[in-house]
Amino acid sequence: MQKYIYTILILLLPMSVFAGDINLGKEKSAMCVSCHGVEGVSMVPIYPNLKGQKEAYLVGALKAYKSGDRKAGMAAIMAGQAMALTAQDIDNLAAYYSSLK
Repeated sequence: MQKYIYTILILLLPMSVFAGDINLGKEKSAMCVSCHGVEGVSMVPIYPNLKGQKEAYLVGALKAYKSGDRKAGMAAIMAGQAMALTAQDIDNLAAYYSSLK
């Protein structure tokens, strides 16, 4: 029985790591649209598509921009954008963009 409980917990863990709200993420994404497109598909080749990216990747990238740990590419622009985000905003944005298929 204990073996099954651990299995269930392991299977549920990835679902509970990020508690982002897709709808709130969609609302917050208005600030992302000019570079990353209305639904996360950029019209500008130098800006990455966010649609369908893995949630953990998006959370990590935004946190790294916010902390200044990520310096490559458009870091100067993204750092300024990320500074305005709370941890919950980051989770919400990641949930929204990762939900787009």
